[in-house]
Amino acid sequence: MRFTKMHGIGNDYVYVNAFTENVADPAKLATIIADRHFGVGGDGLILVAPPEAGVQADVRMRMFNADGSESEMCGNGVRCVCKYAHDHGITAANPMRIQTGNGVLTLRYTVDDRNKVKQVTVDMGEPILDLPKVPVDPAQVKATSHPHQFELSIDGPLAQTFKGTFVSMGNPHVTIYVDDVARVDLEKIGPLLENHKAFPRRINVHFVQVHSPTELTMRTWERGSGITLACGTGASAVCVSGVLTGKNSRKTLIHLPGGDLELAWDEATNHVFMTGPATEVFEGVWPH
Repeated sequence: MRFTKMHGIGNDYVYVNAFTENVADPAKLATIIADRHFGVGGDGLILVAPPEAGVQADVRMRMFNADGSESEMCGNGVRCVCKYAHDHGITAANPMRIQTGNGVLTLRYTVDDRNKVKQVTVDMGEPILDLPKVPVDPAQVKATSHPHQFELSIDGPLAQTFKGTFVSMGNPHVTIYVDDVARVDLEKIGPLLENHKAFPRRINVHFVQVHSPTELTMRTWERGSGITLACGTGASAVCVSGVLTGKNSRKTLIHLPGGDLELAWDEATNHVFMTGPATEVFEGVWPH
């Protein structure tokens, strides 16, 4: 099976062309091929596949986390799917329509002097703010004086209470503001929040430091993958959370460990737009 290693600002996946390759059990393959010691290594597996029958799209993205769970969307991943589809000759459509677990998304891209995709803007669609639809169990969080901030408590040796803002971009996110993201013990706190009883489908966790209304820094514990260098849907959710809580403007630059993303929550359409690079690292053959 041929594969391609790609990343969006460090959020790396193994990509397989499902137009030509047959992957019988992608969930199982993801756990093996994403292993950073015994496999290719990555945050998971993404299939670049034909759209389902009746779906008006150019290609389909199926994304599997490193633990084998299938996720609805990946903002960094969908930019790489766009690059793969263009650079490997599947489609030259621009804008490109990609079917995801969160519906069909529209992506526009620019190319370099070799006609390879270098920068992609993704229409991430409208954010979902209704707690049961994120989904968040309202009975497991406590309302505060702010309509978009809720208290969330964890028990045990690391017992503490956080103020979180919940947003779905097709997958669930919680944004928590701190003075210094570098001091957060993400490896310990992340899994406790991801698997909190308030989240029936688990959740992606983002700690955010505000520098100005147009500049933020975030760190992510990603559902099913752990600490990642970037999360595109997460950055989109963080942009929305910041507007709702008065932390940032509708257009903002977000620094992630792997690089920067530009975010814009358009007031007229209510859609979030994310712009960032997509990079191909290498190709190879998986023997199994």
